[in-house]
Amino acid sequence: MGNACLTMRSSALVSRRRLLQVGTIGLMGPALSTFGRTGSMRARAKHVLFLHQWGGPSHLDTFDMKPDAPDGIRGQFSPIQTRQPGLLCSEHLPRFARVLDRFAQVRSLHHKMKNHNSAGYYSLTGHAPPIDDQRLRDSRELYPACGSVAAKFRPVMDPSLPSFVSFPHVIRDGSVTPGQHASFLGKGHDPFFVGQDPNSSSFRLPELSLPAETPLARLDDRRGLLKMIDEQGELLEWSAIAQGLDAFHEQAISMLASPKVKQAFDLTREPDAVRDAYGRTTYGQSCLLARRLLEAGTRFVTVYFSNSIGNGASMSGGWDTHGNNFNDLKKRLLPMTDQTVPTLIEDMEARGLLDETLVVWMGEFGRSPRITNTDKFGADGRDHWPQCYTALLGGAGITPGAVFGSSDKIGAYPATNPTRPDDIAATIFWALGIDPATEVIDTLGRPLPIASGRPIIEVFS
Repeated sequence: MGNACLTMRSSALVSRRRLLQVGTIGLMGPALSTFGRTGSMRARAKHVLFLHQWGGPSHLDTFDMKPDAPDGIRGQFSPIQTRQPGLLCSEHLPRFARVLDRFAQVRSLHHKMKNHNSAGYYSLTGHAPPIDDQRLRDSRELYPACGSVAAKFRPVMDPSLPSFVSFPHVIRDGSVTPGQHASFLGKGHDPFFVGQDPNSSSFRLPELSLPAETPLARLDDRRGLLKMIDEQGELLEWSAIAQGLDAFHEQAISMLASPKVKQAFDLTREPDAVRDAYGRTTYGQSCLLARRLLEAGTRFVTVYFSNSIGNGASMSGGWDTHGNNFNDLKKRLLPMTDQTVPTLIEDMEARGLLDETLVVWMGEFGRSPRITNTDKFGADGRDHWPQCYTALLGGAGITPGAVFGSSDKIGAYPATNPTRPDDIAATIFWALGIDPATEVIDTLGRPLPIASGRPIIEVFS
């Protein structure tokens, strides 16, 4: 499947699942000519669910397998047939094989960032960082998260609902990875972050629970006091940060008073059978919570797979399988993924939510084609590999089973249609009806486009 072609929906005389060879250039021009410099366009999605796979999943052991590659590259897993004829995935993703046709695959993602923090920032914002350095720190000079851009240009109309929610981790590799917040867009567009474990029996949100001695009317009095102080402009000149915090305060009060929001965060309303189906893990219950928030109307939800990059030797954390790659995938990472993501997709589809939600499954890079054995990490590992990797895009009018781009015969470099994280970000904004050429103003007063790539329109029907 290294040179797999792009599936396109054609006329009623042609099966929607038929694989067609489609060139990129012919489709690019007409679509891009509809973009203005700023503003909106027709939205294909009401929501975005970004399932961020921190650590970097191995494309070669999941969705872009190379069974004919030499020993030492192809790995220990065999491919299996999915519901889409000719489309394969790992033998350790049998349930995913039933839903992979609900996704389009982008198999030619690539960039040059070899460190987690810099590559993570790139994946979350769609903008390459100024340096590829593990010491890259968050700052207001860096770009905002895609979710913050969506919150600014496509905010939800219900003031009691958060436009952008992220949970259950703050990702980091040593220092906190930049790109998880609104940066120069202002605090008012930061995600509503949930740092508790949805799988815990004590899961609740303090932000949505008032102390017994603090009635809502008291908070309303405080809001009135802040408004009065604000009206006395000579007493206090609000900075952009203070104004953003004030906006956050206003939203928090609205959320406290909103039964809809409280219900969305209340996982006990779900039947035990549904919770069991998603998996009684932090990731499983986080994905269930994401579905509830999208159903309530939240625009953009980011679910982080783990808070640490992980390591195959420790059997914990994320997808950073420098050592023990195959055991960690087989025993932990793939079973968890195979239970939760297919359940999520089927649940969203049954509720009519998948048609209006763009689901993005991707990490910050892939893993090296050559299997490594080192003293530091141990045997059977795969190292960082930003030169070529795979992302999945589902829902929101995606052509089922489409494959855009391809890797070479060993999964090392793009063979056709090379694609960057910039293009994924442009696709997200385009699907939401936001022109990727829309400009924002950074801290230096410079007008910058929200995306420097182009939307991958070929995978939409």
